[in-house]
Amino acid sequence: MHWKIFAQISLLLLAVSFSALSSAAITWIDVRSQAEHAIDSIEGDIRITHDNIVQGVHDMLLDKSTEIHLYCRSGRRAGKAMSALKEAGYTKVSNKGGIIDVRKERGLIE
Repeated sequence: MHWKIFAQISLLLLAVSFSALSSAAITWIDVRSQAEHAIDSIEGDIRITHDNIVQGVHDMLLDKSTEIHLYCRSGRRAGKAMSALKEAGYTKVSNKGGIIDVRKERGLIE
């Protein structure tokens, strides 16, 4: 009887762990310049300039189905980076606009 309870708890923990990994699987990339990033950035996000995005993401060894969210100051450079990544075969790439938009979306500001 105890082994059934243990098995159910194990499956529940596995499901919770998978759920946490799924939500953590989003890769946020700031495509602004190093100077812009030094002035204002979101802690923990990766910075790769928009004109080096394909090589930078490739160097990170990300799977081409990784969910990648891009942003810059206004969304223009993030759009260019998104196009380049999609052309390189990345399938789950989105332009989240500017850094202020991203902060609002992620609940970092109201």
